[in-house]
Amino acid sequence: MAENNTASNTELQFGEFEKISELLNSSFEMQIAFISLIIGLVVLCVIYKKFSNWIGSKSFSYTRPHLSRFIQTVLFPVIAIILVSSISVYVQISVLSAVEVASGDVNADKENDNSTREIFAKILAMINIIVIGFTIARLIPIILKKRKNSELEKGDFDSWMDMRGFDDDYEENDGKRFFHKLFEWIPPKKVPKDMTDREFQEMLKSDAGRDILEQYRTSKGQPIGTFKPLVGNPFEEWKKSERRKYEEYLTACMSGDNESGQKLRLGVKPQEIYPIDTWREEKRLNEYEKGIAGYRPPGFAEKQQQGTPKSLEHAIPIIFMASVFIGIISWWGIDLFVLGTAVAGFGVGVGFALKETMENLFAYLMIRKDKIFIEGDRVEVNGYNGYIHKITARVTYVRHALNESLGIFPTRMFISTKVINYTKEIKFVPAMVVVGASYLNDARQITAILTKVGTRAMTEIKDNRGNHIVVQKKCPYVDENKPSCGCDKKIFVDLEQPMVRFEEFSSSSLDFRLWVYVREYQQRFKVETAMRIMIQEEFARYDIRIPWPIRTIYPGDQKKETKEIGEADNIRKEALKTYGTGDVPIDK
Repeated sequence: MAENNTASNTELQFGEFEKISELLNSSFEMQIAFISLIIGLVVLCVIYKKFSNWIGSKSFSYTRPHLSRFIQTVLFPVIAIILVSSISVYVQISVLSAVEVASGDVNADKENDNSTREIFAKILAMINIIVIGFTIARLIPIILKKRKNSELEKGDFDSWMDMRGFDDDYEENDGKRFFHKLFEWIPPKKVPKDMTDREFQEMLKSDAGRDILEQYRTSKGQPIGTFKPLVGNPFEEWKKSERRKYEEYLTACMSGDNESGQKLRLGVKPQEIYPIDTWREEKRLNEYEKGIAGYRPPGFAEKQQQGTPKSLEHAIPIIFMASVFIGIISWWGIDLFVLGTAVAGFGVGVGFALKETMENLFAYLMIRKDKIFIEGDRVEVNGYNGYIHKITARVTYVRHALNESLGIFPTRMFISTKVINYTKEIKFVPAMVVVGASYLNDARQITAILTKVGTRAMTEIKDNRGNHIVVQKKCPYVDENKPSCGCDKKIFVDLEQPMVRFEEFSSSSLDFRLWVYVREYQQRFKVETAMRIMIQEEFARYDIRIPWPIRTIYPGDQKKETKEIGEADNIRKEALKTYGTGDVPIDK
């Protein structure tokens, strides 16, 4: 009995569409209406494409990219719905009524739920539903991206607060920094433990001293004092300032007054001018340095983003549209149980055929959900040490830590084998140097000299932008009344450095190990090289002797050598007194 009902329902559905076919064949006006609908939608698509290209070439799309995308996304469906609805009303009122009167079917059986008028209205309503669903599906990524960018913007504001302003902030005629137009620093009521009351009071008397205190960090890395807002909403004022900076950047790009010396164009491929979101991202990646107009070649940002894995948020529009189509199928009375059974059977067959692919997919979902690692983390898998370059639902790309190769691993391997993550919760790497010294030198004095080398490394070794490579509790620039370069940011453990350890008595030398911590794996080699050079310089200065890699036999010259070494004992003791030995006892 159920089978008969199913068969009759299926026949009923095809019968409904047969009525529409008969109606199209019997009415010239109906054919004109359908042709007008199709032509109208095609013309609308062409106009919409040209409109999108036009609006993409206007500065509005660069200064307000989210609003621009919203207008482009909403405009097409609004006009399409108006077009479909207008034709629906025309057909319902004019064409179908005329057909019924001509055929004498005015008093037809009103209990027939599948009348031609209702079926035709249902088809047009279905078109409207698909258009609306497609619009909402396209709006979802725009809304999610706007939300994400708003969160990133708040993070930029926090960085701006922490840095006490960016280098490209505006200064008025009075020379007052923009940061101090929005905030006033209020000194702490208690003197920091790291300084005396007299030093603290002396600094408070001068503007230079207050600037030092404002940038000051305690031994625990905490700032002192508080900041009182001078305006109602500092965040909004800061956003206006950043937007003015971008407008200056945009003007410089379009006028030719930029690094390239050319008038850059809007709305071209490859992209010659950054939209404001990309401009902010570039500043973020470059530690908030001033964005130089025309500095990057056309398409640079797009090239960087090529192959970037999509997040799960991009699957939401697909899921939404699938739900819309399932709803439409159900609306037309098609048995979803039969459809679901067919889809499930097909899915089981595909699952067996694509077993490894599905394992990679679920591994990808687990990695993304649990954040086992993310792009940029340094990991070791199967003995391969490198940075996570890209995670996809099929393979994961790992860039070798020294950029010598690119490892490609099935994504499922990262949840089925041992993976060492060197980056998660720990943002630095030790740079170590092992050195041997003569048995005739004092071990405590050697430790002091190596501590001096480590101290020099922390302040003297910098990258090509002048930022300190060694991470530390307080950036040395703060003591010079300058903004921190970032070497003291995001340190979540108690860090004591430089570290010096007396390792062992080897056959011909006293062996020591010196290490400091750096931000990136590649930087450790530069720091280790620089520390070795410093060790050679300091050992030569203090006459700390490094034994030759041969066994030395002393035929009665030991007293002479001891006397020579003793001549520099006073300056070595001074170094020991000045620099100490870290946490090694120095009482002697």
